Amino acid sequence: MILVGLDVGTTKVTAVIGELSPDGILDIIGEGTVPSQGLRRGVVTNLERTTESIRQAVFQAERVAGVKAEQVWVGVAGAHVRSVTSHGLAAIRRGQQITITDVERAIEQAKAYPFEGDFELIHALPLEFRVDGQEGIRDPIGMAGVRLEVDVHLVAGSRGPLTNLRKAVEDAGLELQGLVLQAYASGLAVLSPEELSMTVMLVDIGGGTTDVAVFRQGRLAHSAVIPLGGDHVSQDIAKLLQIPVEEAERVAKKYGAALPELADPELVLEVSQEGTAQISYQAPDLARIIRPRLREILHLARQSVDEALGPLEITVGKVILTGGTSMVRGLEELARKQFNLPVRLGKPIGVQGLIDVVASPTHATAVGLVRHAASLAAQSHPVRSHRPSRSKAGQNSKPLLNSEGATNAASGLWERIKGMFKNFF
Repeated sequence: MILVGLDVGTTKVTAVIGELSPDGILDIIGEGTVPSQGLRRGVVTNLERTTESIRQAVFQAERVAGVKAEQVWVGVAGAHVRSVTSHGLAAIRRGQQITITDVERAIEQAKAYPFEGDFELIHALPLEFRVDGQEGIRDPIGMAGVRLEVDVHLVAGSRGPLTNLRKAVEDAGLELQGLVLQAYASGLAVLSPEELSMTVMLVDIGGGTTDVAVFRQGRLAHSAVIPLGGDHVSQDIAKLLQIPVEEAERVAKKYGAALPELADPELVLEVSQEGTAQISYQAPDLARIIRPRLREILHLARQSVDEALGPLEITVGKVILTGGTSMVRGLEELARKQFNLPVRLGKPIGVQGLIDVVASPTHATAVGLVRHAASLAAQSHPVRSHRPSRSKAGQNSKPLLNSEGATNAASGLWERIKGMFKNFF
């Protein structure tokens, strides 16, 4: 089965094509990345340019894979995204067991949360159920009780930006299978089985925005979008050094560091100012420009969790950094100091095929979208391969886990109600 993930970001558009084999192994067979045109902070600002970027990225991936991409899963980010954990309740007749219908009623009540403005629901992800006050229940079906409660994490986006994103995808000749929050998709790609059993915070630092997600035992318990990203670091450098933004991006990627002590004190940079002038700049001084903006991004990520779930050190056991800007030298150490928690860099895991190409934080969202699609496809019907698998014997790869932690759509309750809520999972 051919599956396609499309990460439409502020700085780049990435398409990843995967093939799900009959034994459940996800093989990445195609990848295409092009500079993004027509987007700002995750929102379409020029429909024609965005469409062309999508078309080019998908074409590159198709050429590598040797297959035609027809349907795609697309990541959603941007300051227009809102999220909240809502509460639902359903009364149960005394003496009756809890049924799927009761679960549906409770979730439907939670989904009725009144978002301000014209918003469209993207996800409705149940966190846990309570039966007559008993907490921590994952599958209440068949249990006895008179009061069923559920906490559901809702993610919604402004209808206008979502409509424009859909149109850009469709104008590129593709069928949109579904929208997925970028931070959620990235988590599916980079979190290990051990991390899916604990509470972790994912910080996905992209070009225009930073996406924050807290996964509690594999389920999305909190999400937020911060309207700051790597582009703002480049803009700071460009402003202070009076150089073009393009030159600032090049300098930041090649010589940048999050901490001055990690920069080479002997390194002197030659950068081009506006026009033809050249200036010399020491690498530690460049890091002193970069550090404040990255500190601000990390602070806002922490603040979003503190306000929603409580103090970070008590709520979360580990932090995973991903996204293109996460590769700035020294960011992990800066994050450890700011969060007082273990921190690691998150790269896609659990797939094979074009591993050398996609095993980078820059591909977390696109690979996660393919994993999400593979998890749903594996449950919906048996997988049938449309082409010979490119999997190599002896590679360290495992079948895609049918874990409720990894997909929020597993056996038990999620298997039984997947049909009812397929538009929201």
